[in-house]
Amino acid sequence: MLDIIERRVRDKRVVTEELTLLQQAGRTRAPMADHRCDLCGECVAACPASAISIEGDWSVDAAKCLFCGDCVPVCPRDAISFSAEVPAVSQRSSLVLRRNVPLPELKLQLREEARKVLGRSLNIREVDAGSCNGCEVEVNSLSNPIYDLERFGIKFVASPRHADMLLVTGPVTRNMLPALLKTYRATPEPRLVAAMGTCAISGGPFGGTYATGNGVAEALPVDIFIPGCPPHPRTVVLALLEALGRL
Repeated sequence: MLDIIERRVRDKRVVTEELTLLQQAGRTRAPMADHRCDLCGECVAACPASAISIEGDWSVDAAKCLFCGDCVPVCPRDAISFSAEVPAVSQRSSLVLRRNVPLPELKLQLREEARKVLGRSLNIREVDAGSCNGCEVEVNSLSNPIYDLERFGIKFVASPRHADMLLVTGPVTRNMLPALLKTYRATPEPRLVAAMGTCAISGGPFGGTYATGNGVAEALPVDIFIPGCPPHPRTVVLALLEALGRL
């Protein structure tokens, strides 16, 4: 804490990143195996999220991946390293990353009527559906002087009545499901739904229990999947800008 205060006093100002800098790779990097991988299975055993598969060929499900890196040091051939940043996608299946296959591009396929209504601004209602609050920390960062989401015409609102998009975090617990559905129904059409983080996309390490579901898609139609545990604020900003057709 003292180091942070000292740096603030010394620097005196915060420089807001340009959009070109935002587009550089951040922390949301998935592991990827190269040609040296012989499908021994050590990484499969080490993965705490069961995100890696060696059936047919090596692949990792970025929707389940915690981006922890536990698979990297256990590989006896040093065949696993971190890829470029995994972007937001419109299809859950696009997050299954395979060896020797290029990563998906940040090109969201949204409903045309939604794009027309959104124009160049976006109001977001965030719903915590049982997250560990890691994603909420990154959501808070979107409003700080570094990322400054409102400079792009994007802001968070208190009521779903004023929202264009629901940004949902967490695996959707049984007790939060009614509140999530009510919030969705209160959001005017054409509305968008974004699942932010591993838990919201697949349930993550908390999914599939008596008290939790396996992500937002079990309850609502999802338009945007934003991978990461938690996603870097940069990844979220770029996904929202792409939704507005600003990239």
